[in-house]
Amino acid sequence: MSMHVCSGAVLQCSFGVAPSTLTVLPLNRMLTSSMPAANIMDHVPMVNIMPFGMCSCPANPTVAAATAAAMGVLTPMPCVPVTAAPWTPGSPTVLLGGMPALNDSSKLMCTWGGVISVVMPGQVTEQIP
Repeated sequence: MSMHVCSGAVLQCSFGVAPSTLTVLPLNRMLTSSMPAANIMDHVPMVNIMPFGMCSCPANPTVAAATAAAMGVLTPMPCVPVTAAPWTPGSPTVLLGGMPALNDSSKLMCTWGGVISVVMPGQVTEQIP
């Protein structure tokens, strides 16, 4: 069984240099371990998903431009996550606000090529399938 993800969870992007924290707005009015519980729709950049420091993905236009300006030497640039689709797969049997609840095995794809994963779910007492 997976752990239920809540506000304060630690996230990491495969192209980011630093971890980030998940922010869950209390819209669904559901708590897990006294923290707002997350569902798969908690994927909005700069609201739910904060930057991961510097981005080193060559598909990111700012990284590509900086790398070209540095004569082909990979040059990381500030991360601005672009997450157009929700987390996948979520918990298929637990609905939260009409959407699958977010578990710690779910992944989120950044448009620039990074894969965002949950490093620490924010709580360690409540499990979901």
